[in-house]
Amino acid sequence: MLKLNASYSKKIPAESEYSSQSYHASVEIELSDGLQSDELKTKIHDTFNLVKNAVEDEIGSRDQKRPDQNRPGQNKRSQSQDNAAPASNKQIKYLLDLARQHNFDINAAIRRLRVENVYELTRLQCSGLIDEILGKQKAA
Repeated sequence: MLKLNASYSKKIPAESEYSSQSYHASVEIELSDGLQSDELKTKIHDTFNLVKNAVEDEIGSRDQKRPDQNRPGQNKRSQSQDNAAPASNKQIKYLLDLARQHNFDINAAIRRLRVENVYELTRLQCSGLIDEILGKQKAA
């Protein structure tokens, strides 16, 4: 029996200046000794994504609960910070679902944006790709 422990931590700026909020998730699972190398790599990857997504979802739900976010009259600096924020897991899932439904080459788009995977997309980049897919749908 093999034990796999995957954890993910992320520290983000808090509401007050010079402070931060930490988020962390960890999981330990047991794996069969008989797994092939590729199967083991897949289990490691899937388990790490599970804890990473849990942390990102928690951060996303925290951001949605903040009453001051996305208010009319928001200053330009906070708008640009929002655009540079990572895409939410919901936004990424929607993008991937659209890409699959419309046979959109998401890997080419990711290379074009010079990110390693969809989880490195900013909100603005992800939104642009969604618009691109939906624009192609309307043009067809």
